[in-house]
Amino acid sequence: MKFADVMELLDGEILEGVDVSEMIIDRAYAADLLSDVLALTDERTTLITGTISPQVIRVADILNVIAIIFVRGKRPPKSVVTYAQRVGIPVMCTKKTMFESCGLLYANGVRPCKNRPVSGPGSGCSK
Repeated sequence: MKFADVMELLDGEILEGVDVSEMIIDRAYAADLLSDVLALTDERTTLITGTISPQVIRVADILNVIAIIFVRGKRPPKSVVTYAQRVGIPVMCTKKTMFESCGLLYANGVRPCKNRPVSGPGSGCSK
């Protein structure tokens, strides 16, 4: 799915000036806890989050996230958008919830990214 189509589907607004309308979005990961993103994300993906701190961009840059979608009407400060632009990560915001955004993207062919296995005592579901 092209980034421009994602923007239309989510009634989103691109906050970064680079033309990425042709970028393909085929995988996504949704989380507000950056520790989950760091620990579990295992491939290039689009990050869907409501966290608007500079750390989101730092984590995204470390993990080679290809785009960030900020949900629930949250708009990151200009400094965060500038940081994203500097590292080449396009950012979008939408008023839709994380749940609704994920559902719409999934229904239109975007799939979850691979996760690293959870390890350690008492971790992970048994089924």
